[in-house]
Amino acid sequence: MKFTTISWAIHTFNPWWGCVKVSPACANCYAASLSKRVGHKVWGKKAKRRLLTENNWKDPVRWNKEAEARGQRARVFCASMADVFEDHPDVIEERRRLWKLIEATPWLDWLLLTKRPENIMTMVPWGDEFPDNVWIGVTAENQDCADLRIPILLDVPAKVSFLSCEPLLGPIDLNPFISEGDDPGIHWVIAGGESGGNSRPTSPNLFTDLRDQCAANDVAFHFKQWGNWAPIELLPKPPRTKVVIDGFTMGRADKEVTGRILDGQIWDEVPEARATTLTH
Repeated sequence: MKFTTISWAIHTFNPWWGCVKVSPACANCYAASLSKRVGHKVWGKKAKRRLLTENNWKDPVRWNKEAEARGQRARVFCASMADVFEDHPDVIEERRRLWKLIEATPWLDWLLLTKRPENIMTMVPWGDEFPDNVWIGVTAENQDCADLRIPILLDVPAKVSFLSCEPLLGPIDLNPFISEGDDPGIHWVIAGGESGGNSRPTSPNLFTDLRDQCAANDVAFHFKQWGNWAPIELLPKPPRTKVVIDGFTMGRADKEVTGRILDGQIWDEVPEARATTLTH
């Protein structure tokens, strides 16, 4: 997309569509629902992946030129409708093409988010020398997934390492993974609630606890959304339904209504790009 509505990126690029559900965060996957709604049966191990057009692949090249002309880098969320590191035969060549595209667009910071970090080092061509514009992230929706994925992430030599705690389904203690010194290891935490017909509410305590951990360790914190459940005091009119979590009464409403305000403000922190300074 030329410009994305996702608050933590500027653009979204999909090299293909399709994936397999692998963890609790996948239960109500928006990408799977969207694919089905528009008639693409691309979810599941045996399903064919949807490959995109040549025009689609030209977009990042254009974005790179625009970013260079502005003298300002742009963040690209790669594969909102897939997982770049899924082991599927349909996407082997497309993934190789993606690596070349990333190398050819140095003014774009590529945000590669995965639930399969165990595949990263065997699928990228860069060994221990990742391009400066590659940011690697893992989904950590609860402590079990954090314990499984974050140690693998921290062994990946990307300039920026980040977490997507969305949908946040349980408490997460980041302290075992935060390094002492100038580099905390994890540079960015994105948190958010779930949206959709079967969305699960998240206690505000879980979000504020993550934010406080980030603040204490100099980690950028970004609160993306409440999703379809928010504290009832944030809603302009009585919601359709209510649920009580940790003593909070949560109301259900459209995510455009629930918004992004946490503890009285919007948290839009983004880590500093660690890419080599470029000139035009």
